[in-house]
Amino acid sequence: MTTIDGNLQSERQGLPSRLSAALEAGLAALFAGFMNALEILVRPIERRLGMERIGYFFVLPNLLIFGIFVLFPMLLNFYISFTSGTEIYPQDRSFVGFGNYEFLFDCENVFEPNSCNEDLFWRGVYNSIFFVVVQVSGMVLVSLVTALVLNGKIRARGFFRSVFFYPVLLSPVVVALIWKWILQRDGVLNSLLIALGGDRVQFLVNADWAMLWVIVISIWALMGFYTLILLAGLQAIPAELYEAGQIDGTGRWQSFRFITMPLLMPTMFVVLVLSLIRAVQVFDQVYALTGGGPGTTTHFIVQYIYTVGFSSSIKRFGLAAAASVLLGATLLVLTLLQLRAARSNESG
Repeated sequence: MTTIDGNLQSERQGLPSRLSAALEAGLAALFAGFMNALEILVRPIERRLGMERIGYFFVLPNLLIFGIFVLFPMLLNFYISFTSGTEIYPQDRSFVGFGNYEFLFDCENVFEPNSCNEDLFWRGVYNSIFFVVVQVSGMVLVSLVTALVLNGKIRARGFFRSVFFYPVLLSPVVVALIWKWILQRDGVLNSLLIALGGDRVQFLVNADWAMLWVIVISIWALMGFYTLILLAGLQAIPAELYEAGQIDGTGRWQSFRFITMPLLMPTMFVVLVLSLIRAVQVFDQVYALTGGGPGTTTHFIVQYIYTVGFSSSIKRFGLAAAASVLLGATLLVLTLLQLRAARSNESG
């Protein structure tokens, strides 16, 4: 009786392993059948194109998607920037050459937006420049400090890394709505100020406060992504260099200045370029938070493009396209300058 029970128990224990083996065998057979069918389809194409050109066949779907959804809209936008009218179809629009660009730059003094025919465009330009300079500088500084702290030996380091990265996973509109709930007239922050005996502050209505909070919220929402990049760069620095520096008697500041920063500089350039491109294109988060107000305080260049081309009663597609071409050209120039500086820094 004991032998029979032992055999039954051993069979029960061996059943999961047999099921697992059968499942693996089934998946292997399915994969082999799929690969054989794929080979039957690809083999004639390989014979026709040859081994050297077969790679183009595999990247063709991605090239088609890129061409249809990226390259073609870019070229169409470039053409529309030379046209005028409210019609949507290009063949129905009148060709005006550089008329849209001339209208944007028709100013007595470009440093005085009120002297321009399209003053809203230049207000967006100057607001964007101010936002980019302050936000990118703050973003790089805060991300660097956070990465240095998280790279050290602190308790619950993995938890804090997740906490700082979590806002990146949120939608920009969700971030804006959360902070709008905090900063509005009867929001959480004003309730706290009143409870502490202070006065209510119009954070999103006052011009100075609105721009400040737009910058702060943008840094809060995106710093986790750039912190992760800088943290990867810090961890790529060999620990032997710091050990050698300690033997030579270098302090923390000297190690940071002569070891960390020079070796982290390529990563810093990557963060600078990415944050610069992202800052110039800021729109959705600010639009949901302030709507570009108060007045035109937080009205940026992308919002101008959206307003002129889509949300206004008279949709001036040509003018919006011309502004977007100028924005794209500016981004291209800035990126090339940053990459050139990065190469010269590496070669130097």
